[in-house]
Formats: sequence, C-alpha cells, structure tokens
Amino acid sequence: MAGRAREREGGMVDNPVPEDDPGVREHPRYAQMFPVLTEEDIQRVRRFGRLSHFATGEYLYRAGSLCPGMFLLLSGKVRIVGRDGLGHERVLHTYTQRGEFTSDVTQLSNKPAVVDARVIDDVEAVLVRPDELSAMMISEADVGETIMRALILRRMLVIERGHGVVLVGAPDNGRLLALQNFLRRNGFPNTTLDAAMDPEAVALLERLTPLPDDFPLVVCPDGTVLRNPDEGHLASCLGLIPEFDPTHVYDVAVVGAGPAGLATAVYAASEGLSVAVLDCRGPGGQAGTSARIENYLGFPTGITGQSLASRAFAQAQKFGAHIGIPCEVRALYCDRRPLFVELADGRRIAARTVVIASGAEYRRPDVTGLERFESSGIYYWATPIEARLCRKEPVLLVGGGNSAGQAAVFLAAHAEHVHLFIRGTSLEHSMSRYLTERIAVLPNVTVHTRVDLRALEGGARLERVYYRGAGGVEGCMTTHHLFVFIGAAPNTAWLATCGVVRDEKGFVLTGADVPDAAPHVPSLQTSLEGVFAIGDVRSGSIKRVASAVGEGAAVVAQIHAVLAGMRGTCQPGAG
Repeated sequence: MAGRAREREGGMVDNPVPEDDPGVREHPRYAQMFPVLTEEDIQRVRRFGRLSHFATGEYLYRAGSLCPGMFLLLSGKVRIVGRDGLGHERVLHTYTQRGEFTSDVTQLSNKPAVVDARVIDDVEAVLVRPDELSAMMISEADVGETIMRALILRRMLVIERGHGVVLVGAPDNGRLLALQNFLRRNGFPNTTLDAAMDPEAVALLERLTPLPDDFPLVVCPDGTVLRNPDEGHLASCLGLIPEFDPTHVYDVAVVGAGPAGLATAVYAASEGLSVAVLDCRGPGGQAGTSARIENYLGFPTGITGQSLASRAFAQAQKFGAHIGIPCEVRALYCDRRPLFVELADGRRIAARTVVIASGAEYRRPDVTGLERFESSGIYYWATPIEARLCRKEPVLLVGGGNSAGQAAVFLAAHAEHVHLFIRGTSLEHSMSRYLTERIAVLPNVTVHTRVDLRALEGGARLERVYYRGAGGVEGCMTTHHLFVFIGAAPNTAWLATCGVVRDEKGFVLTGADVPDAAPHVPSLQTSLEGVFAIGDVRSGSIKRVASAVGEGAAVVAQIHAVLAGMRGTCQPGAG
C-alpha cells in the first residue's frame, strides 16, 4: 500500500569528508554560483539581517531540516556537504571569504535544506531570513540579481550531483516514474538505484527484505525509509508540505501553478498584494512537461517547460508569494466572505478573491487495456525520464496538437523510431507550422493519418497496440511505449461546492459569456464576484502559454478593482 511504513536506514553518518569536489570548481558557471560581494554590497545586505555567531563544529543547517535563511559570511569558514539517506557525502564548496553567502533558492520559501552547512572555523555572519531576503532583492536590485542567480544555480548544481532522495526500484516501474517526475518538477535532488542491477540497491534490499508491493522504496535524506509511497507521503517526509496561517486572509488565492497561475502570482505579489498559490503536483502545469517551447516570446532558441516554470516559480517567491506545493484543493466555499479554499487534508485558506487557474487533466482514450498499462508503458508527458526508458526502441505517440508535436521531436532524438498516430488527414490543421516542418524532415518519425486505437495487449508491460486505419483496415504494432497527447478535460470538479457556472464541456464561463451577466462585468470574472478564471480552464481561452501568461497578468487589474470596492478606496497595489 502507498506510504504504508516508515523506517530508519543508516541515519545521519559522520564519515570523514574529503576536500571540495574538483568538478564543482571546474563548472563553467562557478563564478556565478559562488560570487563574493564587495564591502559596499555587504553593508547594503546587512541592513536586512541580524548578526549571528557559530562555533566550530556547529551546523548552520542540515539536509532535511528547515534552513533559517541566507548567511552572509563576515569571518570564519563553512563547508557545504551534499548527503543522501544512505550516508554518502560530497563536499560541494567551502566558504572562506568575507562576502560569500550560503543557501540556495529554496530559502525564499523557507523550505528544508538539501545540504549540510558545517562550521569549520568560528563564524560571524549576517542571517537574512526568507521574508527579509525577498525584501532585500526588491530594494537592492543589482545585489539581488547576483544573489538570485547564485541561489538558482546552486540548486541546479545539487540536482546534477544527485544527492538528496534515493529511489529504489525497477527503472520502468510506473510509481517510480511518477515519483521521479514529482521530484524533478519540484527541483528536489534525487538518485535512482536499479533494484535488480545496482550492488548498493541489492545490499539494501537484503537488509530491508521488502515485499513486491513495497516498491518503489524511498530513502529520505534523514534516513527514513518509505515503502511504495505516494507523492503526498514523500512530500511529507521531505518537509515540503507548507504551513499556512489559519487566521490570515490573503488578498488572492490562486488555484493552479501553471503559466497562468504563476503569472498572477508574480504580478499580484509585485504590486503589494498578499498571494497564496496552491498546486497538487508542481509548478508549470502541462506546460511544465514540454520538452521545448519554441514559439514563446523572448526565447528564440526555445526553452523547456521545466526551465520556464522554475524561473517563474522563483520570481513569484522573490516578490513574496506564498506557494503551497503539493497542496491538493478539494473545494471552494463562497457562501460568505472571505472566500475559503479547502485542501484535501481539511485545512482551509481564506482569501478576499480567488483565481481559478487549475488548468486541465490529461484526457485518456477509450481503449481496451488502458488502465492495466498506465503504470507500465503508457505516458502522458515526455521528459528526459521517459526518454531514457525508450532509448533505441520504437515508440508510438497519439495526438496531433502542439504538445504531441513537441514530444515527437524530442523523442526522435532518443527513440529508434517514432510512430505518430492522428485521426485527421494532416497535421497542418492542428499543429504549428514550425513543428510540422520539423517533423517532416525527421527520418525516424512516421505520421500515420486517419488512425484510431482499438486495444492494448501485453504481459507485465505493454507489448502490442491494435488500431484501425483508413478504410477500416485493422492493424497491429509492437511497442513497449505509448505516449498519449489527445487533449485535456477541465480540472473543475472541486468547484461543485461553489456553483461556478461552466459550459457543456466543464470549462468555466467568464465575462459576457456568463448567462445574465451584468453590464460591464470584468472579462475574466466568473458568475461569482471576486472569483476569476484564467488559462486553459477558462471557456474560450486560447490554449497557448503566452495567452495563459497574458490572462494571468490581466486578471490582477480586475482583482484590484474588486479589492478597491471592498476597501472603499482606489489605491491599486494596496496590500
């Protein structure tokens, strides 16, 4: 059963630690990862923190525990050690110079640390707590830019070095893949061990004697062992479940951390509104799984959905938005003011306004055998994790939209051959031209038109796909990997408690599209005053990242108008 047990495996191990990893110092962006502030910059940062002292042997923070903030070194020496739950350690960097500073981007949100920071020589430092760090980055923009870049790059470095969570299981285990994607989307470092092939995994299994249903095993950084956990249990073990003040009333609660929701968070928080953002999986929504977005303004060489989402996530935190991931929203209550968003664990978050940005859920085809193989050969996104599984093997991809096109191009660089099934007669009617042109010249991509899936077959994993082609001709294809991109259904079931009006397909109606809407109703407001809908979940929206970001920015002005009416003032940006 998911999350059935917690154990301790090894605990925290104080092994002798070697000198700094030479590979870190040779990193091409080393100087940006570990800059040294000038004396003038030190004085500017000091205004936002308080002086602290630590003796040799103490820890500023440890992996798996909350980090109090960023430490600006004035004197002494601090060693940063990456560590996992099995006791492996590696020195990433040693701070020795006045003007260096510790921590990574998670300190903006008061999340647990992923490395140890041990005092080697008595330290005098300025502690800048998360709220103070956000204020400093806004007030001291040039210093803040240097610090923000370093914090982001350091988290990337720890992820590259593979410390943190250890996952143990078969590489193609569906639950293992789900946990890998959850950690990847939330920027948490992890390592995966093959339960059958890796010597260290075999030795671990001999000690734990797991049952078949116990896989995947997860070893958290503090040594706790989870057997077949779900994402919620894993997040709890890692300390990722956020805390919210039950007495605080936010100006706006945003449900969904896709491009639309994150845009609202950035613009609302930057204008002084108190913002809570909630999402059950990770930042970026469906766009966060895109292998490469090439038609988004400002990125002529393209950008991965993960990179775009992580940048927006950090930007929202910089301006002070409170982001709760993973936090599954169960219901919206709007029978009184303030409004209440209820989470799956029963907690309630109060807000004066609510923005519905919950996007859409992947649509599943009506195909015999689908459920059986959803954890062993069927995927609804294409990331580097899935690409490794289908390396040099043929894959089948179903769908004719831009998401399918991006996935086909990405997978073609890894798979032996990509077969693309579409119902229509041509890709030109449903896919951007730059994608159709690229697919046309890829030698290992074949487009099959006027095709419908009929059934799936296999043993322990998917082996064959049956389909019906043009003219009713039946066919069969051998593959272990089926990628499904056939659109999405709106994620709006949680709105049933509030009576927000939706169209016949379940998308939320807004503005003049709401039946009996009042004259001059805000274009993004739903049938309820103070409740707005943006992005893919909104009826009639354009399903593009740029459109979602635009709506996320535009809704902030409409929120200001509602809040001004509540306060009896016309001061935009009042918090």
